[in-house]
Amino acid sequence: MASRRTHSLRIVLAVPAFRRLLAVRLGGQFTDGVFQAALAGSVLFNPDRQATPTAIAFAAAVLVLPYSLVGPFAGVLLDRWSRRTVTVWSNLVRAGFVLPIATLVFLGSEGPLFFISTLVVIGLGRLLLSGLSAATPHVVSDERLVTANAVAGTAGSVAYSLGLGCALLLFQTAFPAGDTGYAAIALLAPVGYLACAVVARFSFARSELGPDQALPHRPGIAGEAVAVARGMADGVRHLARARGAAYAMAAQAGFRVLFGVLALAMLLLYRNRFAGDDLDGVPTQLGLVFAAGAVGVLVAAALTPPVTRRIGGWRWVAGLLAAVAVALPVFGLPFSPLLLVVVVLVVNVAGHGIKIVVDTMVQHECVDAFRGRVFAVNDTAFNLAYVLGMVVASRFIPNDGRSPLLLGLAAAGYAGLAMAYGVVAARWARIAGDDIASPVAAITAAER
Repeated sequence: MASRRTHSLRIVLAVPAFRRLLAVRLGGQFTDGVFQAALAGSVLFNPDRQATPTAIAFAAAVLVLPYSLVGPFAGVLLDRWSRRTVTVWSNLVRAGFVLPIATLVFLGSEGPLFFISTLVVIGLGRLLLSGLSAATPHVVSDERLVTANAVAGTAGSVAYSLGLGCALLLFQTAFPAGDTGYAAIALLAPVGYLACAVVARFSFARSELGPDQALPHRPGIAGEAVAVARGMADGVRHLARARGAAYAMAAQAGFRVLFGVLALAMLLLYRNRFAGDDLDGVPTQLGLVFAAGAVGVLVAAALTPPVTRRIGGWRWVAGLLAAVAVALPVFGLPFSPLLLVVVVLVVNVAGHGIKIVVDTMVQHECVDAFRGRVFAVNDTAFNLAYVLGMVVASRFIPNDGRSPLLLGLAAAGYAGLAMAYGVVAARWARIAGDDIASPVAAITAAER
């Protein structure tokens, strides 16, 4: 099994177009880590600002909801415009918007302009990742999509974590604490975004990443609006036919609701309970949490391709949800910083494993003309669910984040989600006779 997995990985990485697409993803997500570390330091870990549960949930909603609400319409653009063009211009615009953000951080002014500019940068980043996911089937074959998604998602998450880690290291060494240091870190982001734009521009032909059959552009604003609305209706109808992907997306959305609850609790525990009055050491303490998250992503990437080939995607998703349901009360209820790192590890294995399966199911079941819209819808559900979990939890969680009742409810939620998804997904797999494990015969034959 190990040799087959290694062989499959070598085949995917041997594809030059996939390596170039991966380079764009890694550069962008590393830069996202650097940029968002600067934002977190400026907003969340500044001793001059309060970080109550409601304030954290509000900040998450402001940053995530606007893009999430227009995400499906952005997905239509991914099925209408050259995905290479979207990749290039998304990075160029992000680079431009970081400059006023850094200036506002330096001035200590975090009003409407700060949030609007941040929304543009983060929103375009999510649009970019949706476009890269939709483009992946253009550079690897269908039977290699699980491995390709594992490599891309894992490497991207690790790159993001490395960006966070590098920023934290710079905070401790090269840059002064406070708004000046946070602004200086933010100013590093345009360099990374510009580099990604250049790599994408000169690595692919205009139509190489799809879509295969771009929808015709209609003249005038009214015509474009009608085309977008009709395109979205077509995308929803198409997803209704791809029931395996739809069920997996719903399970992932449920996972993210509960993940929002856990994320809020974790932030409050480290900021308001474990740190006491000394916030300077909080980013360093969270470094261990980020490291555990990165390890979880690596473990998920190593396990998901071979396991899904053997047992199928739906069984793997149900098993991961059940594993989180067990880990939460066992390692979470003591509310020990060390044991919470174990919880982070398990949750990240599950979250990333589920993401790999969902991405692969969408790519496997949805035709190319609709993939951009489906990925954007999935991204919208992904983020709305996260904010929903945070907002609901903020109404009940104490300021220090310690709530055995809420943790127990989250564990029960994951257990219920595992059982419900297992039932409906198993029924659909029997009816359709299809799962992402179905290419296993072709994969095994090729690797033998």
